[in-house]
Amino acid sequence: MKVNKCSFNPRIPKVNGFYLIIIVLIALYSTELQSQNLVDRIVIDAGHGGKDPGASGKHSREKDIVLSIALKVGNLIEHNLKDVNIIYTRKTDVFIPLNTRANIANKSKADLFISIHCNSNTSSQPKGSETYVMGMHKSEDNLKVAMLENSAILLEDDYKTNYEGFDPSSAENHIIFNFFQNSFQTQNLEMATIVQKEFKNNTAVRDRGVNSAGFWVLYKTTMPGILIELGFLSNSSDEAYLLSKKGQNQMATAIYNALKAYKIKHDALELKKLGIRASQTQAKKIDNTWNKEVSYRVQFLSLASDKKLTGKKYSQLPKIKNYLYKGLYRYTSGDTSNFSEAVKLQSQIRAMGFKDAFIISLFNGERISIAEAKKLSKQ
Repeated sequence: MKVNKCSFNPRIPKVNGFYLIIIVLIALYSTELQSQNLVDRIVIDAGHGGKDPGASGKHSREKDIVLSIALKVGNLIEHNLKDVNIIYTRKTDVFIPLNTRANIANKSKADLFISIHCNSNTSSQPKGSETYVMGMHKSEDNLKVAMLENSAILLEDDYKTNYEGFDPSSAENHIIFNFFQNSFQTQNLEMATIVQKEFKNNTAVRDRGVNSAGFWVLYKTTMPGILIELGFLSNSSDEAYLLSKKGQNQMATAIYNALKAYKIKHDALELKKLGIRASQTQAKKIDNTWNKEVSYRVQFLSLASDKKLTGKKYSQLPKIKNYLYKGLYRYTSGDTSNFSEAVKLQSQIRAMGFKDAFIISLFNGERISIAEAKKLSKQ
């Protein structure tokens, strides 16, 4: 939402009913947080929606951009991380209260919560992406971002009752979040850092780093969670990039790659903890996740959008598949675990007119170098 000026006075306010209730609940809340196992249930939360448009640019609305990117992230997960179950807080243009979003995540017993948003400012100069974790707002700018995202509460009926007297338009009300220490802060910071690294290395948006602030939706979720601000719709270059297919694909791929890296590291630690205590069911699931074959394919085409290839020249190619890599859809033919067979197929495809066709390799659905693939497959 568009930033309005707000006063920032970091003094401790008088304890009223709201603060007293929250302070008491904080001690109880941490004991109810679920224990973490393998990351196989992920909630993707597209911010705003319906009567809440979120931030607005000259040509865009936050609710539309974040939904598009959220669905792209989910699609990448569904196609490449088969053992992960995706829960969306919304898949269409509907208004979902903040409390409901948190409840969806909690009831599904999710392992990770990712809330996707866009930023805005009264000035057109600020630009870039930043990722937030739950915690103390260390600057007035961070407080403003939290107040704006929390202001969606005001669109709900009887919000004072539903949110325990919390007033999202009050800077002093947000001071309560300074007392809240998320039990998953290490995981939150790790995931947020990986996301920003991916944005920095693989997208066109400026890296504004990892920050902390008091977001109600993160405060109420009982698992590791982050809130991503993709960029500023008030900045013309950020807006144009986030509206473009290339920009949306790159941002979605960056979030997916960060999520995959986090999952791999987190799951490896969990497997080490489980040791011989892992049940047969868990062991089978672990085996399916980590022992997939190397796959060789022949790549012959790259496009900015996902299209069904038709026509005689494509009908002759065996087993066409595509995958999203660095913001482009890469089209491949064949799928074999044998490198020599892939070399033969490459020659055939080049003879059919695709002169630039080349071999790519994947492991667990992700592209790796040919050298890595040969080492893993011992070829």
